[in-house]
Amino acid sequence: MSAGTRTCWRIQMPDSDPAHVFIGLFCLWWLLLLLFNGFPQIDVYASAHFFVREACSTPATFGKNCGYFPYRHEAYLGFLRTLFFRLPYLIAIVLLWKLLECYGHCGTTFNLARARSFKIALTSLMIGPVILTNLILKTYWGRPRPSQTLDFGGHLDFVQAGSMIGKCVSNCSFISGEAAGAGWVFCLIFLTPQPARFALALPLTAIAFLTPAMRLAFGAHYLSDVILGWLSSVVVFAGLLALTDSPQGKKKSEI
Repeated sequence: MSAGTRTCWRIQMPDSDPAHVFIGLFCLWWLLLLLFNGFPQIDVYASAHFFVREACSTPATFGKNCGYFPYRHEAYLGFLRTLFFRLPYLIAIVLLWKLLECYGHCGTTFNLARARSFKIALTSLMIGPVILTNLILKTYWGRPRPSQTLDFGGHLDFVQAGSMIGKCVSNCSFISGEAAGAGWVFCLIFLTPQPARFALALPLTAIAFLTPAMRLAFGAHYLSDVILGWLSSVVVFAGLLALTDSPQGKKKSEI
């Protein structure tokens, strides 16, 4: 394997020290959580921009906030939502296949940097969107989705970001699993070698930001849910880079 091959598979990050990037992103996640928790009106204000109020149709709903989120009824947006929801796991299948393909080589034909990139990508998907988001936070934090709350035609009380007193019983709002998956898709840009990175950066970025925007517009999540969900995957990704960062590996790749 040539030095040029190793270099093209080096992970490109905006900072030369992955540990500093991770610490900064980790602190940013907690600062944003404190912001949304301390100023919960931000979430209500953002969701209200996508909610259309209408007169309640029955006496039983008199005095309530009746209405709907119109974007969730758009067929083309529903199709995009389904596509973007499945995309991270479809990509993961391809990455797993490529990783197994890497281990089909040995000696000088084994691309260590390429295999490392695939392992970081797959591990960050499992730790971030799958375990942290869907199995832990969305299961035990109990925050109702906007469409489930009294403010937007539902029957549950609003709960601020990070609170565990919500009465949602399953598949809850904090944090957004699809936004977490979108954040993971964004991280793939840094794992993609040139010239593919130049070609894929724009579509991956578009998907990474359109996905959480749709969840907000659908009334499925609050602004805090999508921002913290998206950023959680970036934090996990940066943490794995810091853990697997090898000064010796850097020196070898520069030879």
